[in-house]
Amino acid sequence: MMKKLISGIGAFWRNEKGMGTLEVILIVAVVIIIALLFKDWIVALVEDLLGKADKKADTIFE
Repeated sequence: MMKKLISGIGAFWRNEKGMGTLEVILIVAVVIIIALLFKDWIVALVEDLLGKADKKADTIFE
């Protein structure tokens, strides 16, 4: 019984068939949902970072 379990785990670990279409679609869907949930926070963060970069660039090139 234990040998079958270990053999099954080993076969699963060595499986190199790659990801299927369904897995890729699910991953993309989860990433899109997370991005939509945190959209306002992400936009505010990017605007803050770009604002800081713009101020630093202004001080460097003056």
